[in-house]
Amino acid sequence: MSLELFVALRYLLARRKQAFISLISLISTLGVTVGVMALIIALGLMTGLQGELRDKILGSTAHIYVWKTGGLADYQTEVRTLKGVPGVTGAAPAILGKALIVSGDQQAFISLKGVDPALEPSVTDIQRSMVQGSVQALANDEDVDVPGILIGRELAQQLGPPGKPLAVGDSVTLQTPQGTLTPMGMLPRVRRLRVAGIYNLGLFEFDSQYGFLSLDLAKRLMGRTEPDLIELRVANIYDAALIAESIVTRLGPDYQAKDWADLNQSLFSALWLEKMAIAITIGLIVMVAALNIVASLVLLVMEKSRDIAILKTMGTGSRRVMTIFMLQGLIIGLVGTTLGSIGGLSLCWVLDRYRLIRIPSDVYQVSYVPFVVEPRDFAAVVASAVVICFIATLYPSRQASKLDPVQALRFE
Repeated sequence: MSLELFVALRYLLARRKQAFISLISLISTLGVTVGVMALIIALGLMTGLQGELRDKILGSTAHIYVWKTGGLADYQTEVRTLKGVPGVTGAAPAILGKALIVSGDQQAFISLKGVDPALEPSVTDIQRSMVQGSVQALANDEDVDVPGILIGRELAQQLGPPGKPLAVGDSVTLQTPQGTLTPMGMLPRVRRLRVAGIYNLGLFEFDSQYGFLSLDLAKRLMGRTEPDLIELRVANIYDAALIAESIVTRLGPDYQAKDWADLNQSLFSALWLEKMAIAITIGLIVMVAALNIVASLVLLVMEKSRDIAILKTMGTGSRRVMTIFMLQGLIIGLVGTTLGSIGGLSLCWVLDRYRLIRIPSDVYQVSYVPFVVEPRDFAAVVASAVVICFIATLYPSRQASKLDPVQALRFE
């Protein structure tokens, strides 16, 4: 063990005449521990919430939306063409609209989505999210008297009697704003449908406000002759922007494409801003702990002025004296950072594993708070804490190295 480390450990662990200095050192260590732990938990919360929302949104919607000037008269050909773009793994047509759904005395405004039952599971997680029924139940709706509709679990609870949500086979009435011209004027189109399936995508907005119809039924109800757009799923969600640009480049200016990041830019920008604000705010705890390290080292230099003078008279250089007190501050920072890191990671694991923090899904879109600590965030927190603690040692260590042995021993 080097002389500098040996003396630094002795100063930290040995009993002092001034117990107040030991107390400040302990408070400094606890401050670093609490600050690092709180910062890891806060970043884990924001990262987990952002990731959960992103996964839910990307499971409920497509990664890229493609429009074509002049319409999509032959969507099967367009689907084959777009699936040939590198990076695209699935493509499906869609028709979007609004409607009023009624069941008994209950009613709600919903967003309608006309889909091809054979292709829709390749671009969204609707098939894997089915609680009752299946997407294939929408096939061949033109051959039956009462076509089917898929609704979310939250919407089924809202439309059903108290304590008895709608189930597969129940009837609902759909009214669309695209009306039919009659001698009495323009009347909304009304169609009786049966509940063909109930899904749970995990995102309150979709589970309470969306209904899925077959493509042919959506055309008739909303007065369309062709799909509005083509939805795409890509292999890597972070390449969606580049793939969207390549579609316009490869297929011509008649095509327009928007990726998921553009469509949800405001949401993810707000989440990123909140993450940074929380990190800066909680990071002030580490700054306060660093000030305590400065105070404890300054007091220690004053207490150990006689020892520093003796070391210097025995030939210890100013740089080695400075290193002693820098090591002492670094030890406080490293111990606090280590304890805070272990505590933060452990608490995040427990909170995420057992889903202890429940939140209202109609407000936050998810039912619990997930905690995910990214290696990059963890490394940044640890490195920042250690650097801040190191900077806090510079001033008192330099003051110790400048101590004049003659002045320190004059009255001894």
